Amino acid sequence: MSEILGSWIDGVPGTMVPFDDRGLQYGDGLFETMLVRNGRVRFLDSHLDRLEDGCERLGIPLVVDTSLRVEVLRTAAVAPDRAVLKLIVTRGSGPRGYAPRGQFRPRRVMTLSAASPLAVTAEGASLRIARQTASENPALAGLKHLNRLENVLACQEPQHEACFDALLLDRAGQVVGGTMTNLFICRGGTMVTPRVDRAGVAGVMRGIVLRECGTLGLPVEVRPIAAAELALADEAFVTNARIGVVPVRNVGEHVFRMNEIGARLAAHIETLDA
Repeated sequence: MSEILGSWIDGVPGTMVPFDDRGLQYGDGLFETMLVRNGRVRFLDSHLDRLEDGCERLGIPLVVDTSLRVEVLRTAAVAPDRAVLKLIVTRGSGPRGYAPRGQFRPRRVMTLSAASPLAVTAEGASLRIARQTASENPALAGLKHLNRLENVLACQEPQHEACFDALLLDRAGQVVGGTMTNLFICRGGTMVTPRVDRAGVAGVMRGIVLRECGTLGLPVEVRPIAAAELALADEAFVTNARIGVVPVRNVGEHVFRMNEIGARLAAHIETLDA
């Protein structure tokens, strides 16, 4: 468990959120998990862009402006060499009832945690297929919203501790992504990652990989991936903002032996000044 170095509520040091906060009551909010290295937030623009987009889609009246950026940068400046900064935005406090009637003042909850490098980045990730399935909801698909109970249930499955992450499938048996990662597979030199327009999260690192594939001239497709297709892939890797690009060692009993493209992307992304 990572050591919590500090927490702030609306920019003020604190640990208490009011009982009537809609994030607590209904999961009415979003979050960003950002890697801080040497006092700098990696890919901050991408995180803030996604947060702004999510707030617009949910109708949360947060202004993602210079003051919020300064707040994030000020927090990152006091971090150790490597840390994780988590920013939660809720709709704020309000009366009982699902309908968000009236005026709301969005609440910002920020935590800073120590983050040691993970051994999995060198060893490769061991994955499994979760029994828990992912439900489809286009209105929420792609968002990093606060309703993550499917992920919680997948991580409670008995065999979860033996793996780095679990892949969630939809009811049609197609891969949605990991509980905390996005998945890419490679077949015949082309990378493929699942669509996130009906379920799953549009991860920041997933977006960086898609963008940089164009820079490197690597072919990539965004399309459904059936679970059976995993065994036909030449290699696979998972991504998120903290780990970057990490090769997959195995999914269940299927072992991947090639990681050339994943390793090339990982090395390239590490050089980006962001």
